[in-house]
Amino acid sequence: MCCALIPAAVLNAGCATVGGGLLASSAELQVGELPSSVEAFPADQVLPIAKQHFAQGNFGHAARYYEQAVEIAPGNGEAWLGLAASYDRLRRFDLADRAYQQSAKLAGDRAEYFNNVGYSYLLRGDTRRAWQNFMLALEKDPDNLTVMNNLELLRVSGDG
Repeated sequence: MCCALIPAAVLNAGCATVGGGLLASSAELQVGELPSSVEAFPADQVLPIAKQHFAQGNFGHAARYYEQAVEIAPGNGEAWLGLAASYDRLRRFDLADRAYQQSAKLAGDRAEYFNNVGYSYLLRGDTRRAWQNFMLALEKDPDNLTVMNNLELLRVSGDG
């Protein structure tokens, strides 16, 4: 039932299985570390490198490269959304919230934005807010498989 990223590394897939169940409890998810530094790349390669690290599950490195990407191009909504998603996966919700605030200004009318915010709430255990955001995403893009899969995760867990 896992879903593809649309576009790659920008959406939180919502398909991770932890401990045999569909949804991970707060105790099962590990807080990730942000590395103090990462390898330098030319400016035009930073965003693709961030996406690559995110896709590989290297969320600390992804976050650092997304941080660089938003410094290079502060108006890039995709970079802000990727940064927020990386912070979510590291369980740094304080930082994710700030990145989502910026992303809302740039990409807040897109299904990907509402899906990611919903997934953020799902990770936090706030299934009511997760459902609300997934429904907003579905209104924007009724055929979005990622959003439908995330709603199914809620339904199967008994919270949706």
